[in-house]
Amino acid sequence: MSQNTQATLLSSKNSNDNTGATRRDFMALTAGALAAVGGASVAWPFIDSMNPAADVLALSSIEVDLSPVKEGQTIKVKWRGVPVFIRHRTKEDIEESRKVPLSELKHPQKDEERVTKGHEQWLVMVGVCTHLGCIPLGGAGEYGGNDGGGWFCPCHGSHYDTAGRIRKGPAPRNLDVPKYTFLSDNRIKIG
Repeated sequence: MSQNTQATLLSSKNSNDNTGATRRDFMALTAGALAAVGGASVAWPFIDSMNPAADVLALSSIEVDLSPVKEGQTIKVKWRGVPVFIRHRTKEDIEESRKVPLSELKHPQKDEERVTKGHEQWLVMVGVCTHLGCIPLGGAGEYGGNDGGGWFCPCHGSHYDTAGRIRKGPAPRNLDVPKYTFLSDNRIKIG
């Protein structure tokens, strides 16, 4: 046999080996891909079951019409199972809150940080005491004897001022302000 014939036979044998290896690689990749798709289709119902139910998603945000709330009035709405206080503050409420030196506050926070710019007359807070979760009473003087003129927690005696900031008592921080946006001048979306 000549050298050219031997070289041709060797190159033809190598190309058959490469074709076999390529087919094996293709089969292995195809089997792996099918196994991944099968695993994902089995796992998806379990993963999907961890998503919140439709009724929970419906409660995750609420819209509140503020037009019937008079100046100086506080309303309570329910959001995610907890009360939210919405206060239409008077100019006096706002001025009084802004005059308080931050050094007097247990949890220093400016009045401007607790309201939305351009809508300073509206104070929106979660109506749950930050001590042990009781619901404070009052709303700018409606409950007598409250230091700060705001809210009073009857469970352990925490006092909050007209901006919902802790002034006295065991509560460690101010009443929480939920995430909310103004949809118009008289309508907000909480959550």
